[in-house]
Amino acid sequence: MSTHLVIVESPAKARTINKYLGSDFEVLASYGHVRDLVSKDGAVDTEHDFAMRYEPVERNQKHMDAIAKAARKSDAIYLATDPDREGEAISWHLHELLKERNVIGDKPVHRVVFHEVTQGAIRDAIDHPRGLSTDLVNAQQARRALDYLVGFNLSPLLWRKITSGLSAGRVQSPALRMIVEREQEIEAFIPREYWSIEADLAHKDQAFVGRLHQLDGNKVEQFSVTDETNAMDVTGRILEAAGAGADGAALPGTLLVTRVEKKQRRRNPAAPFITSTLQQEASRKLRFSAQQTMRIAQQLYEGVDTGNGAIGLITYMRTDSVNLSQEAIAGLRGLIEKRFGPEKLPAKAHEYRTRAKNAQEAHEGIRPTDPERTPESLKGYLSEDQYRLYDLIWKRTVACQMIHATIDTVSVDLKAGDLALFRATGSVIRDPGFMAVYQEGQDDNAADSQDRLLPPLAEGETVSLTALRPEQHFTEPPPRFSEATLVKALEEYGIGRPSTYASIISTLQQRNYVTLEARRFHPTDTGRVVNKFLTEHFERYVDYDFTAELEDRLDAVARGEREWIPLLEAFWKPFHQQVEDTQQVSRSDVMKARELGTDPKSGRPVSARLGRYGPFIQIGTRDDEEKPKFASLRPGQSIETIKLDDALALFALPRDMGETPDGLPMSVNIGRFGPYVRFGDQFASLKKDDDPYTIDRETALERVEEKKINEAKRTIQTFDDGAIKVMRGRFGPYITDGRKRAKIPKDEEAETLTAPRCRELIAEAPEPKGKAKKTKAKPKARKTTKS
Repeated sequence: MSTHLVIVESPAKARTINKYLGSDFEVLASYGHVRDLVSKDGAVDTEHDFAMRYEPVERNQKHMDAIAKAARKSDAIYLATDPDREGEAISWHLHELLKERNVIGDKPVHRVVFHEVTQGAIRDAIDHPRGLSTDLVNAQQARRALDYLVGFNLSPLLWRKITSGLSAGRVQSPALRMIVEREQEIEAFIPREYWSIEADLAHKDQAFVGRLHQLDGNKVEQFSVTDETNAMDVTGRILEAAGAGADGAALPGTLLVTRVEKKQRRRNPAAPFITSTLQQEASRKLRFSAQQTMRIAQQLYEGVDTGNGAIGLITYMRTDSVNLSQEAIAGLRGLIEKRFGPEKLPAKAHEYRTRAKNAQEAHEGIRPTDPERTPESLKGYLSEDQYRLYDLIWKRTVACQMIHATIDTVSVDLKAGDLALFRATGSVIRDPGFMAVYQEGQDDNAADSQDRLLPPLAEGETVSLTALRPEQHFTEPPPRFSEATLVKALEEYGIGRPSTYASIISTLQQRNYVTLEARRFHPTDTGRVVNKFLTEHFERYVDYDFTAELEDRLDAVARGEREWIPLLEAFWKPFHQQVEDTQQVSRSDVMKARELGTDPKSGRPVSARLGRYGPFIQIGTRDDEEKPKFASLRPGQSIETIKLDDALALFALPRDMGETPDGLPMSVNIGRFGPYVRFGDQFASLKKDDDPYTIDRETALERVEEKKINEAKRTIQTFDDGAIKVMRGRFGPYITDGRKRAKIPKDEEAETLTAPRCRELIAEAPEPKGKAKKTKAKPKARKTTKS
């Protein structure tokens, strides 16, 4: 009997597919990537046509061994990795490794692609295989080479010029620039005052609101009324014109209806999800991170057991196409007619055009594999998060093929004499259409509650003016990026591709370039310094347009319209020269301190800096006779915005807290591992909510007592007036003299050790790392370099 080997990326997908194919098929998973560039310099040989040196991914070797073993005894091999550029490259790497192991021979090797894990899609893919796409593989190799060349050349520069552990990326760095520049906009923003004037109106006991639209024949703009004096003057004039008296004493006054305009407008449904819009909506509606969204979508795509074995519930979730297959559209229209009625079905199916450049049109939008599988029918088989995401995808997909919503709008103009004109607007949903299922960017029922109804009004009628409300406002800075708005901005600029957005955001957070607070991105001081270095010395390579153009060129390689090696050559030569030129930039220039002013006590300069362990304030310089003083910034403070007074307040530590009841001096400070109370030669950590700058003596004593109680529980024996202790540790009992730790031999009991034996074991214990005794060194000549 013939055997056929099918290779996919994930074991979950392998299990799902295995049940759809007969016994003559064996389905194995590669567990992702099987080969990558060697992790050292020279992996891309820029001198020899950018030849790339690959090595097997070590963690997946046992899976590769199983694949090779199965390939050896199979009659045909089907490479069924994901249907995108990266998936194509993984198939190519699999093919290359199997060739190296001499297990292919003259066996046919097929590339098969399916966009949903369903029996029909998989059988169709097996029946219609193709060869590996050289264009897609070359495009992916070019991307990998570029990412390597940028990372392996810029990251070491960051280590030398700023601090170790930093990284730069071809797409990551422009994303960081976006976040930093938005923060700079916010910091530079100067609010402007303006006033609005609204009228509380009533007609036949139905209340509604009008907004001042014209004054003295001129349209009222945002800054027409800019201060309280002007607002009060306008209010008084309007009240008088409305017959209420300048002070409003004769309320209600009256306004005359001069225009009533009724319109009917349509609102069309949103297109099916693509990767970026799914991430944005899941962030807005479900509060999912981009990574969380993609992880759950992957589970839904690969297969979930719905009682009769695993089945893929959605199509491939890495896509930039909004296309839907004719089969999918037919299924959706049938469901809509049956579930919502024929009146909710448009005469012709909606067609959506992909806006993304170079979208892979062979893909579909993200949709349920079978719309008849409603969220309610699957609820018992899905986790809470799986259910919520599937529900979002199902509703969006169904709604995209429903009729438009019909909304009646009314606009009414009302005059106060010849002085002012107010405008009131209202709307009512005449036919919700698709909105009965789904609305974009807000809770599904939010629009209903926001509709404002106006009473039936006719031209020439009068309405009562019951109050006039001048309200003060200030302009606001642009908002910080959320995950949703950052993904949207990256997509609009053409930076990155669907599969990269989640990893970009994750890397920025892992490198401590940004923090996510109240679901908004804030750049850290490290992120600011890295961005400043890159924009000053590598401006072209963090330029939004340049990054987008490079993406377009890579996509042209994928389409077979451009050669990949000339593309790399055109990038590499100027980039390499820029790296060489930047080697000459001194670290002191990159890390140039922000001068805050002068310390009034010492007369020495105060500066804000970024160091190896984070941002700090320094009083003095290394050239001073007295050593500089240092203080770490508190959470929420930044070297870019901190003021002199706030910086000097950081030097209030250590705070003298008096003595403990047993006479030990007590103080509060912040150390490398966080804030603490010191009592004598011992230390007690402060709790999360304890502020070392404001903690009172009573709370400090509580932390000391807690430390003593915990210490007593851990102490087995003490010798030499407490200088030597036998303690309970995480990994068993040990002996300590406060500096060294000694293990207790297995044949000895901690409770029966004697003082001489403890001293002996301490003497034999190794010196702690970094704390070995040093001989006194000769004094070095003082450096004269200014800091």
